[in-house]
Amino acid sequence: MAGSDVRRLLAISDLHVVYAENRALVEQLRPENEGDWLIVAGDVGEYAADIEWALDLLARRFAKVIWAPGNHELWTPRDDKVLLRGEARYRHLVELCRRLGVVTPEDPYPVWDGDGDDPVLIAPLFIGYDYSWRPAGTHNRDQALEVAEEAGVVCTDEILLHPDPFSHRDDWCRARAALTKRRLDEERNGLPTVLVNHYPLVREPTRILRYPEFALWCGTDLTADWHLRYEARAVVYGHLHIPRTTRHDGVRFEEVSVGYPREWRRRAGPPARLHPILPAPVTQPS
Repeated sequence: MAGSDVRRLLAISDLHVVYAENRALVEQLRPENEGDWLIVAGDVGEYAADIEWALDLLARRFAKVIWAPGNHELWTPRDDKVLLRGEARYRHLVELCRRLGVVTPEDPYPVWDGDGDDPVLIAPLFIGYDYSWRPAGTHNRDQALEVAEEAGVVCTDEILLHPDPFSHRDDWCRARAALTKRRLDEERNGLPTVLVNHYPLVREPTRILRYPEFALWCGTDLTADWHLRYEARAVVYGHLHIPRTTRHDGVRFEEVSVGYPREWRRRAGPPARLHPILPAPVTQPS
């Protein structure tokens, strides 16, 4: 195989393979080195068959694929062959990934020890949102949702992402955050990390959203210090469809999404770039 002699940890998200154009992009994704690992930070697709197709293809090409779910994987479209909801749908996808050899948030965290790199724990997370990133002047979920609706901003999650058996999506988020924090505290063993979540772990990346009310569906304050608490070498996320590198408290945050065809066609760079996570690129934007 032609390409680099250096093993790399790469990342991508928001493949949205329901679009034929995006499906074609995924078919072109290949490693440069047979030892390359790939992080897929959610929103592969909405339909179970599409998710399986994409992850199976990638798992056969990359030495290891690590997946964290996005909101679209957790939707229950009425015309999907898999009509499971909430936690049951998530568990179904975890078992699907395990059959394909893909690492999930329920599996042992793999340790990256690439060429010349110190060991780093790669932690795929499933932490949703709890409506804590509210518009100014609102004090609870209901007020925030009312303001967003008045602005014409309502995420499709409110219709298709069911939290069963939890009463609401924010309850599910809080339960997942507590479970994940406990597990990281117990299993990290002092290693630095790469934290992978579909949503950014801090609110700052959402400040540039065209519709600021959409931040409601983008994360939680519960993870605001995790990049420091768990000594993150990098935080990998998607969801915003604004691929870029930023730094928060000196930690590199990588938004690695592809997005919808109408979005990536407007960008100057390649539409489905594999973002290097480790070894870290030599130069980074501030």
